[in-house]
Order: sequence, then structure tokens, then C-alpha cells
Amino acid sequence: MDAWEGAEAIWIVDAVSSSARAGAVHRLDASDRELPGRLFGSSTHHFGLADAVEIARALGRLPRRTIVFGVEGASFAAGEKLTPDVAAAASEVADLVRREVVECTSRR
Repeated sequence: MDAWEGAEAIWIVDAVSSSARAGAVHRLDASDRELPGRLFGSSTHHFGLADAVEIARALGRLPRRTIVFGVEGASFAAGEKLTPDVAAAASEVADLVRREVVECTSRR
């Protein structure tokens, strides 16, 4: 939450696991609604991304525009490398985020 302090808009990218095909891309607008727990329910951290977003919302620290991209992982075992499908999706998401940031900043 400290990383986005004072920001008007943020884009967050995370790995997700929902039984969709590996490399599937999910785009969610968390600005005014909760993230689905089925996508962001598990984490290697003490709490997951959905928890962090909801805590920020409750504290009034969630930026007005909060966009989350989830890339469906193939394997979450320690030391696993990205599969070609997941690597391609990560590249696609980077392009999508870049376009959205440019569009957002050009509206100012």
C-alpha cells in the first residue's frame, strides 16, 4: 500500500490460479468492487492481493482507479520457470498496461 500512496491510478499484475488455461489473462477493475477470491485466494505471502486491496479500500488508501491484471499460471512449484504460454501472456499484459497508462496520462 505504501508503494501506491498518493497515486490517482495504479495497475497491478499478479499470478492467478482459477483452473483457466495457463496463460489466460484476466483484467479486473477493483476501483469500486472486490476482486474475486477465486482468482487471488492463495498466496505465498501472509495475505493475498485481494486482501491487500480490500484493506486499502477500508482504510481509504485505494487509488481512485485500481486495475488488476491476473496471468493464469501453469505451475506454482518453487523454482519452476515460466511456460511459453505464461511468458507470452506476461508480455501481452506488459503491452496492455503500457497502453492503459499512456491513455490515462494523456487524459490529464
